[in-house]
Amino acid sequence: MAEDPRDWEIETQAVRGGLARTPYGEISEALFLTQSFAYESAQAADDRFAGNAPGFIYQRFGNPTTQMFEDRLALLEGAEQCKATASGMAAIQLSLAGLLRAGDHLVAGRALFGSCRWIVSEWLPRFGVETTYVDATDLEAWKSAGRANTKVFLVESPANPLLEVTAIGAVADIAHAAGAKLVVDNVFATPIFQKPLVLGADIVVYSATKHIDGQGRVLGGAILGAGELMTSAYKDMHRHTGPALSPFNAWVLLKGLETLELRVRRQTETAGKLANFIAGHGKVRATRYPGRPDHPQAAIIANQMTGGGNVVAFDLGDRAAAWKFLDTLEIVDISNNLGDAKSMATHPCTTTHRSMPEAERLEIGLTEGWVRMSVGLEGAGDLTRDVSRALDAA
Repeated sequence: MAEDPRDWEIETQAVRGGLARTPYGEISEALFLTQSFAYESAQAADDRFAGNAPGFIYQRFGNPTTQMFEDRLALLEGAEQCKATASGMAAIQLSLAGLLRAGDHLVAGRALFGSCRWIVSEWLPRFGVETTYVDATDLEAWKSAGRANTKVFLVESPANPLLEVTAIGAVADIAHAAGAKLVVDNVFATPIFQKPLVLGADIVVYSATKHIDGQGRVLGGAILGAGELMTSAYKDMHRHTGPALSPFNAWVLLKGLETLELRVRRQTETAGKLANFIAGHGKVRATRYPGRPDHPQAAIIANQMTGGGNVVAFDLGDRAAAWKFLDTLEIVDISNNLGDAKSMATHPCTTTHRSMPEAERLEIGLTEGWVRMSVGLEGAGDLTRDVSRALDAA
């Protein structure tokens, strides 16, 4: 009897999960650059469109290369099904739109990526969906925010950019008691270090642009969950609204998954060293890293994460010092991306979270002295030297 891929170690799943070879026996996954597919007969076309026969119809509906990526990521995540999208924001938008209707209510953690915050605050209200924001670390706040018409709870954990961590299992219990679904953005933790579905979440969302690609090449996103929910909430919407991932990007992301575990573990090892160095520097007022014992949610992290990830946040006091730090860096790039092989640092207040009103930024503790750094694959000694020089100048 053939082995069940679900029993494989994660390293094996990342390399061989979802592999579907053509009769040519290619080692690298085949790239199917085609918009549509041909049928042997009119009856065959009818059967496929009716769902009575397997096969692909149109790239927007599905593609063999994209299917391999979806199957492999679902295996890594421990999900029954995955829907790939053209970007991380397409995944966030679809994950909410598939679960919400006019008149529904959403509860969201305050600490959200700027574009996610825009969708929740500006886009959803246009379609009659109301939102209540809560401190995502306050379980009583989650309980109090639920209403009879609450359909979705939304949380990032760790959150962008200050790495706030939410007790996913506890919030899942609260959401389910309120008759709602829990959607978790798991980008910072990756499927290597955190399994929201195992913890009780209903839907997990990724920007595959980040660690899954991890080499600055393509955009992509993914939504994962149980098969019945994924089908009822997303199948038709994914087909008809057109957020499909291109086959080429799917192929690139497949190759990214092969080295995901190796990359994020190496990046995390270096990030831990840098976080400790940064925390000990005299110019730094505060440091946030999920792998440090002084993280405000250290006990939760120990319970639900197996690694701290590659992102470090630290406060230099004001914008002038933060900008001086960024401008002095020689190896680390100034960029709003993260999860890349190249180390990157950004000033969230003027980039990723620029669209958030100042009052809302202050609610999550994001002042203008904070820098978010994504640690790459460079040598730890070189990065420490570069960061040390920039901190001295700040």
